[in-house]
Amino acid sequence: MSENQTPDPTQNAEKDPETWVTGDEPMTGPQKSYLQTLAREAGRELPEDLTKAKASELIDELQQQTGRGQ
Repeated sequence: MSENQTPDPTQNAEKDPETWVTGDEPMTGPQKSYLQTLAREAGRELPEDLTKAKASELIDELQQQTGRGQ
């Protein structure tokens, strides 16, 4: 990319949760709420002590399992 081009904010907007600066913080309220819904639909138990990063990864996994990620 040349110096006078600005990056497209819609491209490559996702970062690996393992590299998040706040990834080690406890999951957020919205993450927990959504995970409870997904876990119930998937028939899975939800760990209580998830970090933001692990919660994000579990959301991705459960979305695929439940079909919500499509």
